[in-house]
Amino acid sequence: MSATSRRIDGEVREKKHFDDPQQTPSAPGTRLYRRRWAIVLLFSSYSLCNSYQWIQYGIINNIVTRFYGVDSFTVDWMSMIYMLTYIPFIFPVTWLLDRKGLRVIALVATALNCVGTWIKVASVRQDLFAVTFLGQFACSLAQVFILGMPSRIASVWFGSDEVSTACSIGVFGNQLGIAIGFLVPPILVPNVGDIDELAYHIRIMFFITAGVATLLFILVVIVFQERPDLPPTQAQAAARCIPPGEYSYMASIVRLARNKPFILLIISYGLNVGCFYAVGTLLNQMIIAHYPGQEVNAGRIGLTIIIAGMVGSLICGIWLDKTKTYKQTTLAVYLMSLLGMVVYACTLNLGYLWVVFITAGTLGFFMTGYLPLGFEFAVELTYPESEGTSSGMLNCSAQVFGIIFTICQGKIMETYGTLAGNIFLCVFLLIGSIITGLIRSDLRRQRANQLARATAADSKQDSQDYGATSLINSSQS
Repeated sequence: MSATSRRIDGEVREKKHFDDPQQTPSAPGTRLYRRRWAIVLLFSSYSLCNSYQWIQYGIINNIVTRFYGVDSFTVDWMSMIYMLTYIPFIFPVTWLLDRKGLRVIALVATALNCVGTWIKVASVRQDLFAVTFLGQFACSLAQVFILGMPSRIASVWFGSDEVSTACSIGVFGNQLGIAIGFLVPPILVPNVGDIDELAYHIRIMFFITAGVATLLFILVVIVFQERPDLPPTQAQAAARCIPPGEYSYMASIVRLARNKPFILLIISYGLNVGCFYAVGTLLNQMIIAHYPGQEVNAGRIGLTIIIAGMVGSLICGIWLDKTKTYKQTTLAVYLMSLLGMVVYACTLNLGYLWVVFITAGTLGFFMTGYLPLGFEFAVELTYPESEGTSSGMLNCSAQVFGIIFTICQGKIMETYGTLAGNIFLCVFLLIGSIITGLIRSDLRRQRANQLARATAADSKQDSQDYGATSLINSSQS
């Protein structure tokens, strides 16, 4: 008997005890709590606050370079530090998640984010770029404790028919933060000539961010709960039955590394999200190259990308909960991301901003909408492994490709122009689409839930065996 089957059988036995009013359950049954919505919304809020700061400098790249006296590539690193920090720290953080749980991870994330925002407040002086970079590093470290959590929170708190929607809400907060990061900095920090006035505007922006981050840290201390008293699904109940001594983090990593469908997903996910990171980081430079003086509209185009993507994320999450067509949906959205990137690349230099808004929004709908699909598909392919570990490996791939694509596309744009840089990304999205088509759809979590429900139904039917059927059974025995 497989490990998954043993866990499911154990869960079913516990469920029978719990349903019997004459017996005290030795392990929890299943139940959904209203508090789950407060948990996922609070997570989305502090994820928003952190992701806002990812693009906070990049979208006003030309203003930051003038204020701090650094070059454009140096400011690009204010975005890429988010990607670089993630790579070495994700495995210690997922180990900590498995050992200490969601509440500790949430507390550390919001504390680091809060500290980073206050360091930035102290950095508003032309000779203190190193200090503002330190603040950004603290926020990037907080991101390691945030980015892979949506699927874990969804699995721990939500029912099997709403996990994809809950995961989408978690991703929604992150994307809304990026949207605000595109929109707000160009408004709060106008491109004025006076340095003192510019410093005033930058300081106001940092103070607002620090105030929000502090409030969210306090709310997490008060509200955020580790997990519900009773698990929401039979798959979660089975996962709780695993004795701590039987779980090995390194063994889990090895099993994931041997899971061929998951490895293909890691590569394809990294290619897609890495392209998204590159587009977001270099958006200001792409727009200014064709539409000089349009910093505010560059931010609005970024906002359009993310808002459309948030709609795509929610629609994809609801669709997955209804249909469970993980591979088909993931492949379709991937192909549409490729098509959207091709159209965006070919229309950027036409001279019509309204066309850029439309093509960028279409690109964002599919490229950003892909994010929760990757998370949920990974959980299906890797169950019963930790959701934090699988999500962390996906995000690690995305950060690696994000750094590579951002640097390469930036250099290509400097030498050959924006069209060549965007075609560079299209090539890798095509490769990612082919890889996605090769993934075998092994939906382990769905099978576990179906097996548990079927076994529970059979057990209930056996326990209520009356009348003629009972007589037949007794005569046969």
